[in-house]
Amino acid sequence: MARVLQPKDRDVTAERLLDSSMRNSYDPDVDVDWNAPLVDGLGFMPAERMSLYGTHLWDRLTPEQRLELSKHEIGSITSVGLWTEIVLMQLLARYAADLDPRSPHTHYALTEIGDETRHAIMFGKGLTRLGLPAYGPPRVVRVPAKVFGAVIGGPAMFASVLVVEETTDRLQRSMLDDERIQPLIRMINRIHVVEEARHVRYAREELVRGLGKLSRSALEVHRLVTAVVAMTVMDILVHPGAYAAVGLDPREAREVALANPHHHESRRWMAEKVVAFLDEVGMIGGPSKAIWKRAHLI
Repeated sequence: MARVLQPKDRDVTAERLLDSSMRNSYDPDVDVDWNAPLVDGLGFMPAERMSLYGTHLWDRLTPEQRLELSKHEIGSITSVGLWTEIVLMQLLARYAADLDPRSPHTHYALTEIGDETRHAIMFGKGLTRLGLPAYGPPRVVRVPAKVFGAVIGGPAMFASVLVVEETTDRLQRSMLDDERIQPLIRMINRIHVVEEARHVRYAREELVRGLGKLSRSALEVHRLVTAVVAMTVMDILVHPGAYAAVGLDPREAREVALANPHHHESRRWMAEKVVAFLDEVGMIGGPSKAIWKRAHLI
């Protein structure tokens, strides 16, 4: 991926991705059994990937509370994922508006918008099925995100997309064959993992292609934007309301989670693959590298 990609490569890749989309796409209304009962005793995400795992607050929770917290944490992550899917649709629509409508590259961008629409609906139905709130990001993040969605483009846009998609993808992949996890969660994850693999290929190539056009000063700006997005998204994945749902003080629990070495390691694990790629192509470096370290992503 570090090689220079030529404009003609866009359509070659897009044709392959469009073919894959025709052969391997899902309809969540058909492919997810929303009426299937939940399995007693099974969790909603791996305990070792939960934000309070290994802390004194975790030790205070009963097994039932831990299962309930796993449901609310995955619900919070799903809510943030749903919101980022919608932001991504806005970015892709703005991006596609300036492309040649005859190009397979454009056609795949529009196909991806369709995929993300189905994913957002699937996540929303999942929250409804589990009886969870739509936690989502706080207002302090939603407001600047509107500006981000309206103005950010180029490498920072594609790098930010990769950070969101590849970190959550790592968590979802870890659950696909984990029999400790509810079948409903595993099926939602399976659909998302299969379709997101195409989105990652598309974004990685566009990122590499765009990097070749940047000046040194512009590169630092794109690095900074990406680092801020990475830190922000990882910090908002677990809403304080998830802790309140199991009787914990939300402010205290959030402070404990953000200081938890186990949680830091999970964040690095989630970001491991995308960080390696971004570092390889030069999107991590300079002054903004300190932000990645503060976010416990490197």
